[in-house]
Amino acid sequence: MNAAVLYGKEDVRIERLPVPEAGAGEIVVRVAAALTCGTDLKVFRRGYHKKMLQPPAPFGHEMAGVVSQVGVGVTKFREGDRVVAVNSAPCGECYFCRRQQENLCDDLMFNNGAYAEYFRIPARIVAINTFRVPDSIRLEHAALTEPLACVLHGMDETGIQPGDQMVVIGAGPIGLMFIHAAALNGTDVIAVVKHPEQVELARSFGARQIVQTTTTDDVIASVRALTPRGRGADSVVEAVALPETWQWAVDMARKGGVVNFFGGCAAGTQVALDTNRLHYSDLTLRASFHHRPSVCRRAFDWIASGGFESGRFLTGSAPLEDLVPVFRRFLHRSNDIKIAIHPGEGPYDG
Repeated sequence: MNAAVLYGKEDVRIERLPVPEAGAGEIVVRVAAALTCGTDLKVFRRGYHKKMLQPPAPFGHEMAGVVSQVGVGVTKFREGDRVVAVNSAPCGECYFCRRQQENLCDDLMFNNGAYAEYFRIPARIVAINTFRVPDSIRLEHAALTEPLACVLHGMDETGIQPGDQMVVIGAGPIGLMFIHAAALNGTDVIAVVKHPEQVELARSFGARQIVQTTTTDDVIASVRALTPRGRGADSVVEAVALPETWQWAVDMARKGGVVNFFGGCAAGTQVALDTNRLHYSDLTLRASFHHRPSVCRRAFDWIASGGFESGRFLTGSAPLEDLVPVFRRFLHRSNDIKIAIHPGEGPYDG
């Protein structure tokens, strides 16, 4: 089969690999769509991911497809089922799992290699984080389950309530997903964006007010001016992963507000924060990582319900052999949100 293999910084090669075999409790999926994402772009740019993979390694993790092989002991699925498999599963037994913090599991199992014609799903992920996709849902839409689960987990951690005012810093795929999910939740969203084309895009996903960083001298003051009496927002989600925007987030929150540093900065990054403001404003600082099985199920149900506008996040498609040009386009600025990569040679089963 054809598959993408990461070798290092901006070094991904399409190679011929053996079609995987399903072991006990496992399934093999013929991939219909594997989606690009910000994490994969960071891995492409940096050449590794400390937790998920070290090169050389199969690449990609957001996918959906059709079961082509079922291992011994699997009863939930059979050949021909349309499925989406999330990219990880916790052990269910460690200190963190017993406290419903499965995203911090000491033995969190990751699965990479979605940019391929076939993808093996380990038994633990089959049992916990794989879902049958109804015929009414496009497989490429179902593949959004994993990033949406991360966003819903972030919303849970931030304590966002209907009627709250929330700032979302960033209008990349995750930022737009936060804007859309929060707006569907009845939250009043202020979006902080950089590029002109992101203004209308953020508004179309549900942001009621927009601050464009390149057209204002004081981003923090501009955001606070949009809040009642300039007091700041109830919650602020940082989805850019830069030290500067982490600092902005703290200064955009009201007294007693919550800041979620959702964007993960590069290893070794240091951020200076005003301790006086943190203490006397009684701020809560959070940093959400990954997702939990219960949130994965909720994300899948959101997509299956049709209320979440999945199709709007997919702005293009490409064959597997164009994967590297697609990522290079993202590196040099692109208006695309997500690209669906279709690895198979046969007809696409949407």
